Amino acid sequence: MSIGLENENDPLKSEPGEGTEETAAEDQDLAGRPDTPIPSQDELVEAMQWAFAGEEVHFDLLERFAAHARFVLEKNREVNLTAIVGAREMAAKHYLDSWKVTRFLGLFGKSVLDLGSGAGFPGIPIALADKEARFTLLDSTQKKVKVIEESIEKFGLGHVSAVWARGEDHLARTRHDVVLMRAVSSVRENVRTLRKVRHALKDLVMWKGPSWSREVRAGEREAERLGFKLDTVFEYKLPEETGSRAILVYRAPGAQGK
Repeated sequence: MSIGLENENDPLKSEPGEGTEETAAEDQDLAGRPDTPIPSQDELVEAMQWAFAGEEVHFDLLERFAAHARFVLEKNREVNLTAIVGAREMAAKHYLDSWKVTRFLGLFGKSVLDLGSGAGFPGIPIALADKEARFTLLDSTQKKVKVIEESIEKFGLGHVSAVWARGEDHLARTRHDVVLMRAVSSVRENVRTLRKVRHALKDLVMWKGPSWSREVRAGEREAERLGFKLDTVFEYKLPEETGSRAILVYRAPGAQGK
């Protein structure tokens, strides 16, 4: 399975369960990183200011991002959540990159599913910035969902819930206006994953790296066959040498006639 944003988040794992060889292997993969460096709150705030330079964002939100980053790094010592641990790299690649979608898409009053949330990206940064939408952060790895649950409680995010499930199973039961997929898989594999539940969502939003156009072309036939239509592409650069991104917005079959 190809990964959209290299090493920034794990792809969805196998179906939740215990006592299997797959679960044992997963537990090994999730072994914490006890040597994870944990910058001070001040260092993380400074990193956020560097990453968000030139953006219209309140300082108190950057402080909350920094506090959440510190929380993630602390948990990273117990559970392998992210390979990105430098303060500036985290600020750019996890927080700025996640938050950018709020500049492009109106989420007011919408039900948003972060599918394959991992450590809570992009869902937690977006939810910290937007209190007027309802967020569900889903992952198929129970240990990661427990971390998300802790962050929801710690940061008082009453408009956010965490779900331990496979994305397809959840969408078979619950409809959402927007489904976010960041660092999960390729365009083609993502639409294939959602093929049986494609009427349960209106917009499918994917974060991609600089080769996004090649992925779009490779997945074009499959997307069209399943009724996903590329509506908008938002391109932007992260600061300095931290990379370029594109957010792809596909209209899903559930939006037909809307």
